[in-house]
Amino acid sequence: MYSCMPPPFFILTITLVELIFFAYYAIVNQVEVTTSGPIPADSIFIYRPDRKNEIWRFFFYMVLHAGWLHLIFNLLVQLLVGLPLEMVHGSVRIGVVYMAGVLAGSLATSVFDPNCYLVGASGGVYALLAAHLSNVLLNYNHLEMGLLRVIGVFLIASVDVSIAIYHRYATPDIQQESISYVAHLAGALAGLTIGLLVLKNFEQKLHEQLLWWMALGVYTACIILALLFNILN
Repeated sequence: MYSCMPPPFFILTITLVELIFFAYYAIVNQVEVTTSGPIPADSIFIYRPDRKNEIWRFFFYMVLHAGWLHLIFNLLVQLLVGLPLEMVHGSVRIGVVYMAGVLAGSLATSVFDPNCYLVGASGGVYALLAAHLSNVLLNYNHLEMGLLRVIGVFLIASVDVSIAIYHRYATPDIQQESISYVAHLAGALAGLTIGLLVLKNFEQKLHEQLLWWMALGVYTACIILALLFNILN
């Protein structure tokens, strides 16, 4: 089931890009790299609530990270979780899941946490984590230890979201506001729904067709409502 032909280039490429951007801004800013900084608040890529008209920020905030701990966690998880998925489902499908999580993260933050600056690939990473659940739902009979995988994903996500919530409200300065737990949750919802839409289903059943349409409806409705909110405000 796992295959390296064609090679899983998407996760490897996006991981390398995020690492390069972190190193670049650390060198340019000439400040000490810590667990929570530096954050390039003036970067043209960071999502800022006062720059919503610059559409690319809703996507490219993912290449920036709030310190080396934030970076390492995201890179490790997307490598450990994303590579196996990509070897089964292909780079295009996993790329769609990842970018759907990134977009959902920024749009949800703009609606539910409107004063937050946003950096990090957590929306995409959580989309990959939730896509594992989609994979289990679609292909349970073809997977070994499917329930154990779901439990592992849930534990990783729970710890990280708890840390993000703590940082968001315990020390509300610009650096901590740049990691939004809303983006984590929205990315997970995107990964679950888009995963049901695009991941390979090796033995499709009637109830799974219903899940497909439900997932399409949920993701589409959420994206449209978030876009309307930003346009009208």
